[in-house]
Amino acid sequence: MNIIALLTDFGTEDGFVGAMKGVIKSINPSVDIIDISHNIEPFNIFQASLVLYSVYKYYPPYTVFIVVVDPGVGTEREPIIVKTTKYIFVLPNNGLLSFVEKEEKIEDVFKIENERFLLKRVSETFHGRDIFSPVAAYISRGVPLYSFGSRLSSNKLIRIKIPEKKIIDGKIIGSIIGFDRFGNAITNIDRVPPKFTATYRNYRMNRINKNFLEGDKDKPNLIVGSTGFLEVFLPKSSFKDRFKAEVGEEIVIEEKR
Repeated sequence: MNIIALLTDFGTEDGFVGAMKGVIKSINPSVDIIDISHNIEPFNIFQASLVLYSVYKYYPPYTVFIVVVDPGVGTEREPIIVKTTKYIFVLPNNGLLSFVEKEEKIEDVFKIENERFLLKRVSETFHGRDIFSPVAAYISRGVPLYSFGSRLSSNKLIRIKIPEKKIIDGKIIGSIIGFDRFGNAITNIDRVPPKFTATYRNYRMNRINKNFLEGDKDKPNLIVGSTGFLEVFLPKSSFKDRFKAEVGEEIVIEEKR
């Protein structure tokens, strides 16, 4: 386990991420630290869960992920370690693995309790530095997961609600679940029929574009994005801004016969 990957809503202005990296390197100088992103919208657990889902599978087996989007820091929510078939996640128990659970089998969950592996805390508001970073660093050095605390049932994991597409009268009823930094709308639709008509508001679309330069510059277009989900976009422009699109808006797919 030579890689620790970081995903937070800390930004890069205040030194929070730098403090975490300092703790990790002090415990395991040889570990590689990779930044996934620190620009998650503050407190947005859903967005962090989706971003994590879109990238974790491209990391080598046994990568340790520290995921800290933690509006409940300092409360009774549990700091935990989750081991799946291939990976280890160190994070608060607040729903951050909700998307990952769709693909990864959870093998073990441990509550972080052993003070031996934690920093002496000067406050209860920076668990990224004081709990999650040292624990991940010790894991990367080979410390067994049971050393950090008691085992929990996977049923104890908090799950956030993920909007699921529906099939009604043969139509796929999906919705926008998020936006990327380019203003492309990410939906919860992962496949469409070979021939179809997609409806967003009063606009109709009937093909999947191969790249972001294809399509109409003034009307919504469809593409399969890097997450594997269908996305709505405008070439070289922000679909979100142009159409004042919002999370939760429906996309309806109807098969053409």
